[in-house]
Amino acid sequence: GIVQGGIFPELRRESAGVLTQLPFEGFAIGGLAVGEGRDARNEMCALSTGLLPPHKPRYLMGVGTPSDLMDGVRCGVDMFDCILPMKMAQQGYGYTFDGQLRLTRQIFRMDERPLDATCACVVCRNYSRAYLHHLHKGKHALGARLLSIHNVTHYQVLMQRMRQAIFAGTFEVLYQEL
Repeated sequence: GIVQGGIFPELRRESAGVLTQLPFEGFAIGGLAVGEGRDARNEMCALSTGLLPPHKPRYLMGVGTPSDLMDGVRCGVDMFDCILPMKMAQQGYGYTFDGQLRLTRQIFRMDERPLDATCACVVCRNYSRAYLHHLHKGKHALGARLLSIHNVTHYQVLMQRMRQAIFAGTFEVLYQEL
């Protein structure tokens, strides 16, 4: 069941009211992240999750920057999907816990450091920023593939850190830190 209603609380309440009467194994929150702005998205996301059974999975559709995931978890979302990690990789962007890097920039041309020194993925263990820069500047498909592997790994680590913080009761500290 997909809760819809845009940025209209009454419509979201009506949608959730109907859907929660049906035997769905989980619920999706749709119609957000389509240009309404972060505050409105978070408000409607929190409203929607509050209307759904707490014992069933909640999935926010099509939301995908690392900060969007943090906001979603803060609102009570359990799962996400988005093409953003791979789409950004195609454009030469890599995610790190120190921020987003655009590997096509000239400053990375001779940078022999790993993309993210704190990351244990195969890309960070084996390839330098300079090599990733070279691949992207030369429009080699391998560049997007390697950055995709790293970005997905980054998202997995981010979700793992959030999960651990929730269990430890320190999610808000992690949220403020990141």
